[in-house]
Amino acid sequence: MENYFKGKNVEEEMERHKIPIKDIPENFLWMQVKGGSKMTNLISHAIGILEDKGATAVVWSGAGVAIAKAISCAEIIKRQFSIQHQVTKLTHKSVEEYWEPKVDGLETIVVKRQIPVIHILLSIPEIPDISQLGYQTLQSKKFWEKVPSNNSKQQQSHKTKKPFKHKKVDPQE
Repeated sequence: MENYFKGKNVEEEMERHKIPIKDIPENFLWMQVKGGSKMTNLISHAIGILEDKGATAVVWSGAGVAIAKAISCAEIIKRQFSIQHQVTKLTHKSVEEYWEPKVDGLETIVVKRQIPVIHILLSIPEIPDISQLGYQTLQSKKFWEKVPSNNSKQQQSHKTKKPFKHKKVDPQE
């Protein structure tokens, strides 16, 4: 590859009508997360729209390195608004990398890759088709609520243990 330099990248663009989730409400907010997006900007924009009732559902989409950021944003919004209905779909998009020759007589190399993409629908109203692959609900399951434990005796016994005493060791001995 020392005889080539990286040229242009041609990426398949994500389009609103190609989101692979069934039964998305009409007035949904589509948040396209990029690798360089700032989470605070993304979250504050989504919060503003949801609080103003401009949308009842949000779709978070991210590709490649932006997948983790899209998941984090979706989880924050889901917990802040207690959104009960979620559909997650994994797909891919095509990218073509063009490598141009530095030396005459060589041809341009085209490398075709598939990059993973995630789409996460968070919907306040119930989704009509709950049997679709990737659907989950948090109804009656609040994972972040504190559950009282029955281990009060075990917890007390740990507190009453005597601390470990360190012995001074003389290196001369």
